[in-house]
Amino acid sequence: MIKLMVGLGNPGPDYQATRHNAGFWWIDAVARELKASLSAEKGTYGLVARVTAQGRTLWLLEPQTFMNLSGKAVAALARFYKISPEEILVAHDELDLPPGQARLKRGGGHAGHNGLRDIHAQLGSDDYWRLRLGIGHPGDKAEVANWVLKKPAPEQRQGIEDSIARALKALPHLLTGEMDKATALIHTSKAPRPKPPRPDNISKPGEKGSPPCGENSD
Repeated sequence: MIKLMVGLGNPGPDYQATRHNAGFWWIDAVARELKASLSAEKGTYGLVARVTAQGRTLWLLEPQTFMNLSGKAVAALARFYKISPEEILVAHDELDLPPGQARLKRGGGHAGHNGLRDIHAQLGSDDYWRLRLGIGHPGDKAEVANWVLKKPAPEQRQGIEDSIARALKALPHLLTGEMDKATALIHTSKAPRPKPPRPDNISKPGEKGSPPCGENSD
């Protein structure tokens, strides 16, 4: 089960609405859902809230160390409260997913994400859960640094917010360790748009030129 939820981002109003702060947006949403208030706590290097949810203690954390040193805050809280890596969920921005998509996974590399890189180093393990919130890719590797530190377009921000709202529905399962159920909810995207009706001049089933029954002409 998850005992510590971390959102990655950069502190301060200049970064608040930038793509790199998608992890903060997740923690803010969880705090609202659980009616919790984050505040600075000595020795944690971040904004912290302790919540009782479903009879369990859950910690929420937004590191205030800037992205490159995120692991300092995560490791400090995890070690003090004896929380193991597999009981930690880190929410972060993900270049390889478009806005509106999110993925849940455990373990793996940091894929160049500096926040994850430092958490790996500070925990001495990659065996923690990640909530990957899609922010899209600028299409040019050289533009990534500028991309993550800029505000998303309104429709992109809405997509990210939609994925966060969907992930919130999985919160009860995350708290009880039902990760398969959480994954099913988080990975579900919007229903595909219905196909437009066929033009009247297309043959009906059974007429000459129509596909045999049971086959699809698309």
